[in-house]
Amino acid sequence: MKKKIEKVNISEQRSVTKVSPTGGDLEGGLPAIDINCDMGEGIGNDEMIMPFISSANIACGYHAGDESIIKQTIELAQKNNVVVGAHPSFFDKENFGRTEMNLAADKIYDLIILQLRLIEKIAKHQQIKLHHVKPHGALYNMSAKDPIIANAIANAVKDFDDDLILFGLSGSCSIKEAERLNLKTASEVFADRTYQDDGSLTPRSQANALIEDTDKCVMQALQMIKEKTVTSVNGNEISVIADTICIHGDGKNAVEFAKAIYQGLKQNNIDIKAI
Repeated sequence: MKKKIEKVNISEQRSVTKVSPTGGDLEGGLPAIDINCDMGEGIGNDEMIMPFISSANIACGYHAGDESIIKQTIELAQKNNVVVGAHPSFFDKENFGRTEMNLAADKIYDLIILQLRLIEKIAKHQQIKLHHVKPHGALYNMSAKDPIIANAIANAVKDFDDDLILFGLSGSCSIKEAERLNLKTASEVFADRTYQDDGSLTPRSQANALIEDTDKCVMQALQMIKEKTVTSVNGNEISVIADTICIHGDGKNAVEFAKAIYQGLKQNNIDIKAI
């Protein structure tokens, strides 16, 4: 029997988001949703994915990409009316930013600021304003569980530009610490990842971490939006807040998933719109 878990306990408190795609529900009670994708990582599929998303998280050169790729990705986003956000990470191209690092809070703060400066310089040159910040990989997952790391990231974003929106895992320390600073937040859910009972993502080191079936990916996305729950690997229903859905651009089925989710939401009369 499935057990419904009412509260995600990553941060011991469910978050309350301060921004939403439309500021209200659509007819029939379903909200609009943002679809975001990690881009500028040199995978080569950005142009094919871009028409099916509303927000692009662009790598800032620390785990992938460089200034030339950032510029090209921003240009693609502009052509497709997709908002542009920063996707900062640990300095770790060798492991694609997916290896945990033990850094002091002030070092993490500096890490974020440096990457935001880099991407903002390019964005300004192309006459576009940064919209959001979404940490990448190990930095994202560590900030979801560690309030000190989450606070360092939120402080860096707020000090850099308090109009930016911080994307963080639904129900996590990332959201809680950002809200403590009155920073705008967007609670993120994942269509292509499995969940644990505490609302965290299944570690990539485990065989069942990724969802590789297109139909399952679409079904999970619809469940998170319509029912505000996700089914864990143990079969329990976990409460989530879905302001934005992530598609990983480096996934082998990324283009197929992006198109299928886009079409699935449209077929269910769910609007797709940047926050």
